[in-house]
Amino acid sequence: MIEDLKGGDYHPSKKSKILKIVLFLIFFVVLALLIVQSLNTGSINADKYVSKLYGTAFALLPPIIAIGMALITKEVYSSLFLGIVTGALLYSEGNLELFYNTLFYNKKGGMITTISNESRVSILVFLVTLAWVTALINKSGGAKAFGEYAKKHIKTRIGAQLLTMLLGIVIFIDDYFNCLTVGSVMKPVTDKYNVSRAKLSYLIDATAAPVCIIAPISSWAAAVTYSVPKDAHVNGFVMFLRTIPYNFYALLTIAFMIFIITRKVEYGEMRIHEKNAIDGDIFTSHKLEDNTNNINSDKIGRVSDLIIPIIVLIGAAIFFMLYTGDFFKGKSFVDAFSSCNSGKSLVMASGVSLLFMFCLYLLEGTLSFIEFMNSLLEGFKNMCGAILILIFAWTLSSMTSLLGADVFIHNIVEGSAGGFTMFFPFILFLISVVLSFATGTSWGTFTVLIPIVCEVFTNANELQVIAIAAVLAGSICGDHCSPISDTTIMSSAGARCYHINHVRTQLTYAMTVAGFSAIGFLIAGIIGYVTESPMSMIVMPLMIFIVYLFIEVLRKRGDIVNDKVLKPLK
Repeated sequence: MIEDLKGGDYHPSKKSKILKIVLFLIFFVVLALLIVQSLNTGSINADKYVSKLYGTAFALLPPIIAIGMALITKEVYSSLFLGIVTGALLYSEGNLELFYNTLFYNKKGGMITTISNESRVSILVFLVTLAWVTALINKSGGAKAFGEYAKKHIKTRIGAQLLTMLLGIVIFIDDYFNCLTVGSVMKPVTDKYNVSRAKLSYLIDATAAPVCIIAPISSWAAAVTYSVPKDAHVNGFVMFLRTIPYNFYALLTIAFMIFIITRKVEYGEMRIHEKNAIDGDIFTSHKLEDNTNNINSDKIGRVSDLIIPIIVLIGAAIFFMLYTGDFFKGKSFVDAFSSCNSGKSLVMASGVSLLFMFCLYLLEGTLSFIEFMNSLLEGFKNMCGAILILIFAWTLSSMTSLLGADVFIHNIVEGSAGGFTMFFPFILFLISVVLSFATGTSWGTFTVLIPIVCEVFTNANELQVIAIAAVLAGSICGDHCSPISDTTIMSSAGARCYHINHVRTQLTYAMTVAGFSAIGFLIAGIIGYVTESPMSMIVMPLMIFIVYLFIEVLRKRGDIVNDKVLKPLK
């Protein structure tokens, strides 16, 4: 057994020494085999090379290894990197030269190529800039003042959680923006009422992509619209609107949140985190230090020091989304939002907000120039971990695509479409969940599967609508659960919650809603096939009622977290 000694020397056990020796031997044996394989295959032209494993089940092995290791070891950085290395080894088939080039410089999946993508660099810049904004709000005393204000007006943990959920729903324009903004604003409030960081992360994540996928004015609407092939003779935006009443996962997630909050029901690992939070420990494990929270804690801030910068940020984001979507060149409001460059818009908006805060805080005397600049450094430190996870997750997703995971899933779907028409929505939902979970991308999943649905259903009948809704719902579900999803990562970052704690606590809730969603698509598919009419819409209120009954059963079983004992954290 390895002992954690505060003083003295560290003495590993005999078993630990043997394990290390075995691991080193395995490493050198594998390295020797790779060298032999490289000598046999010689130099390979990377531009013309196609892996023999392309489009096979092996394409899903890298994310399976990464996700499995992350959940088992609770260490996300090495787990993601191991998945990336596995993907590069599979793609290169053991050739070391090709492996190295694939790992870093492959044009479609290498790490350097992945992070040099304009839209992804924009997201990284936005992450850093928003971390600066958060640090400055904390430094000014605005977050502390808002927490005190909320303490006077919000009397219960239920109120704090409902306000978090409501703010997440209101900020529906972009999921990235939602994740980080809601966390920055609501952390002081939920901390005051002892809501665990795991629960805060869940509320943020559950009101990000699940809300955006049913919001007509969002970048997600545009992504779905343009995923419908032009030769399908279907209006993509109209199809998107028609899928909203059938998006069981998105709508049931919102209903589920309301029920567990108002009925005070928690279960699974979340129950442990929430009970610990009520006792004063909002982290349970792996406490993440927020370097900006305790700086100048004696500074008397004002609520306006938080509210005004956030309003400027939201207003600037909406303005620049309209600007990049050519609203001022004649496009309609909806079309401009749908076709905007969200990454570029968020960078410009956060830049404007930062400039505004510089003028506001310095002119008012809230912060000195030195305090302002020091806060930027502290804010950047807080975001480093999330940025590294995001880069690794993007690379792993690209590596999975490089191995042809989309082709493998495409072949499975086409092969199963024939004799299971009425069950097709149910099957599509399950396949979408698996693909999105493994790749960490909902957009990549539904852009692959929606064209297949349009091929299977040549007419825009109700079953086609239900099938596309199943793809969208499954894509969101898998993305919501996946530890390598960018929104999952940014929800952890926004709440300052240890990433694996967020993943493990959220998984139980997400899978519960996924189970009810699968049943919903099974019933809706049968009704749509038999009636060929919108009668399938009755399934949604039925499933919401069933979810409510499920929560009531848990409540009677005793899965209640009592919020009567409030211990506002100091």
